[in-house]
Amino acid sequence: MMADYLLFGTERYALPILQPLADALQAAGHGVHAWFVAGAQGATLRGPVRPVADAREAVALRPRAVFSAANGVPTFVQGAKVQLFHGFNVEKRDAPRGHFRVRGMFDLYCTQGPATTAPFAALAAREGHFKVVETGWPKLDPLFRGDDPLADAWRGEAGGRPVVMFASTFTERLSAAPHLFDAIAAQVAGGERFWLLTLHPKCPEALFQRYRALCGQNAAFVDTVDLVSAQRAADVLVADTTSVVSEFVVQRKPVVTFRNRAPKPHMLDFDDPSDLAGLLAQAFDPPAPLLAALAAYADDIHPRRDGLSSQRVMAATEALLAGRLGSLRRKPWGSALRRLQNRHELGYWGR
Repeated sequence: MMADYLLFGTERYALPILQPLADALQAAGHGVHAWFVAGAQGATLRGPVRPVADAREAVALRPRAVFSAANGVPTFVQGAKVQLFHGFNVEKRDAPRGHFRVRGMFDLYCTQGPATTAPFAALAAREGHFKVVETGWPKLDPLFRGDDPLADAWRGEAGGRPVVMFASTFTERLSAAPHLFDAIAAQVAGGERFWLLTLHPKCPEALFQRYRALCGQNAAFVDTVDLVSAQRAADVLVADTTSVVSEFVVQRKPVVTFRNRAPKPHMLDFDDPSDLAGLLAQAFDPPAPLLAALAAYADDIHPRRDGLSSQRVMAATEALLAGRLGSLRRKPWGSALRRLQNRHELGYWGR
């Protein structure tokens, strides 16, 4: 059955999450529409994805499902509300306030791997107002499928040199960007390796200017929408507590982390910027135990490497709508205020 579907995002990092799903929906003959607000307002997806201008247009669409790469979703729009997540669980906050916070807005959670499936499944069994299906993450479909001309182009710029990617979160207490700038600048100036530099869109503009100034023969700056290409091009990642660490690890490539909030065996974690050079040397010659830890963690957070997570999201959504996942309880009364706030934020109070 051909139908219309709505994709929803509030930040630009939603675009590479939603694009593979948009491609899969279109390939199946469905109508695909995108509504981007707040930090993603004005953004577009590739292909014949039809932009939705406002809440009234979204309501009038009457989509079969709404796929969200944000913490929330327009609850007043018709259709199943499907959570795709905007990142991996990197333990920035305690579980009840972080990745496993249930807001009473979604009908289906499409989880990335066993590490998130089990906790959400336990919550679903207790709450009863949403279902959980482990599908894998649409954002990573391009990581494992097809050619990547942009990744190839960066490899070409590297000219045979190893490639290092740097990514940093915007959370001030966790961000490596202010602390590692001088050490990274020295590495870039040395030219031994080619650097791909990126920052979270919410980082201060002054940081963006400093890191962009490093670009040239030995470095390039990466826009948020091109992170997957950068991950494919890079051999090693330098980061902090950003979810890019988990995305990169899925490839089983080494990661060097600066003051990670919850360092694990697969990370080479350090807290003194002067140690960066030594940690990079270890990352480019990883011992067997580190490689084993990388593989184990990758299998726990995202075991699927076939690039077909978008298709599984579609199948799970159809199973929900067809009743094959069982019935849902009513959303909790405690979420009513959140739904009212949702209407206020998105500017919809009915006709």
